[in-house]
Amino acid sequence: MADPTPSEDGRSGQRIAKLLARAGIASRREIERMIAEGRVALNGTALTTPAMVLPSLAGVTVDGQPVAAPAPARLFLYHKPNGLLVTERDPKGRRTIFDALPDDLPRLMPVGRLDLNTEGLLLLTTDGELKRQLELPATGVERAYRARAYGQVSQAQLEELIEGVEIEGVRYGSINANLERRTGANVWIEMILTEGKNREVRRVLEHLGLRVSRLIRTRYGPFLLGDLAPGEIGEVRQHDVIGFRRDPRRPAAEPPALKPAGRQSRRAAPRPLGEAPVAPEPKRAPPKPRARTDETPSAGTAKPRVRLSPRPANGDAPASKRAPAKPGRPTRHARPADGDAPAKLGRAQRPASNRRRRPGDARPSRPRGK
Repeated sequence: MADPTPSEDGRSGQRIAKLLARAGIASRREIERMIAEGRVALNGTALTTPAMVLPSLAGVTVDGQPVAAPAPARLFLYHKPNGLLVTERDPKGRRTIFDALPDDLPRLMPVGRLDLNTEGLLLLTTDGELKRQLELPATGVERAYRARAYGQVSQAQLEELIEGVEIEGVRYGSINANLERRTGANVWIEMILTEGKNREVRRVLEHLGLRVSRLIRTRYGPFLLGDLAPGEIGEVRQHDVIGFRRDPRRPAAEPPALKPAGRQSRRAAPRPLGEAPVAPEPKRAPPKPRARTDETPSAGTAKPRVRLSPRPANGDAPASKRAPAKPGRPTRHARPADGDAPAKLGRAQRPASNRRRRPGDARPSRPRGK
């Protein structure tokens, strides 16, 4: 069956494969395969070419289901761990990034690829057009890597890569490489490039006689890996995505603010690697107000506290609390009425019954019974 007639003004529309990719159905290559299988239709008529130009997705169905208008592009930053494949499925059954990502994320497409043994920043998006804008070498989006390699190399050798290099018939563009530091027989090298060809960093360093033991991508355009821990994912805020689409070559001043993504919605934001989660502080009951000793009521107090009656000036307890003195028994410490300290009675002034006997004192005579 012949294809439906394309839009009269082809310039005002876009190819069906591009429209479906922007809607997040699949990548352009996958959509071309779906069209060849007869799974894409327009007004009930199956399409046979991905070159069909349409002004919108109105009337387009995929597997019999209408395609909704494309939602705003979403972009995610993922710290790919070592040992995961960047592919949707692997014929050998090896573990992929989609096996490790949370299940409640939308359908995501990886921006570029990282090798099995390469770790670091991987961009994932819902929009095929944004994916293409990030990947095209003509856009000039920079990728930054840190490589640990075994061997000897000089800064002068690395600076020659700024002119590009050809290896086994493959021409690699300009690379800005700098020697960071040496650790024994290993060196750490930072490399910034814009093409991102297959295994480009490893092949260039092997061409210089180095053996790469670790490779980390730390930046993709203005988006930085930052403190994102291996296996964690965060979503770039919408205004940062819009800013990139307006100016893809803008420099990376600082890591963009991330929104929690997937299962990380329970946390405020991804925490740095090795940092333990902070437990929330337990709620404490408000302190009870202290009793006031004066008669002035405080703000919000129902009634003032009554002050106790003052003590007498001589320091004794109130009269109601004192036990009455026994008649005829002298007190040991007589307090003057003016409140001064009492004078101690001498031994001679004490009653005989209250004095201690000393050696040599005569015992008092007691009358003997008859």
